[in-house]
Amino acid sequence: DYSMDMLEQAKKRFDGYAHIKCIQGDVSNLKMNDEFYDIVVSMNGFHAFPDKKKAFQETWRVLKPGGIFIGCFYIRGKSKRTDWLVNHILSKKGWFTPPFQTEKELRNILKEMYKQIDLHVDGSMVYFCCTK
Repeated sequence: DYSMDMLEQAKKRFDGYAHIKCIQGDVSNLKMNDEFYDIVVSMNGFHAFPDKKKAFQETWRVLKPGGIFIGCFYIRGKSKRTDWLVNHILSKKGWFTPPFQTEKELRNILKEMYKQIDLHVDGSMVYFCCTK
């Protein structure tokens, strides 16, 4: 995670799990080896990342073949109210960073990178599990 606060919360939650490692870093420039990890998890992150294309490339790069990418984040075009909130408040505060994908745009990105995609939309949130 980029945020030290979120990293500390994760470390507390995963205390006692020696096989789980919490690392501080920038998703657009991961200091990790190619094809090293079994699982990459991004919960509510992609809508905040400034370079989403690079973030998708980096998460794919560090996953082993057969590895799993699990994520959820905001997508645009599903709720006018949420889109307004994101564009007029959350983005202005710096909590969300445009551009934001639609469901179709996200499906196309993931289809180009992953063998299997299980994607669900609930309101303005997308939840997915992809296999490399």
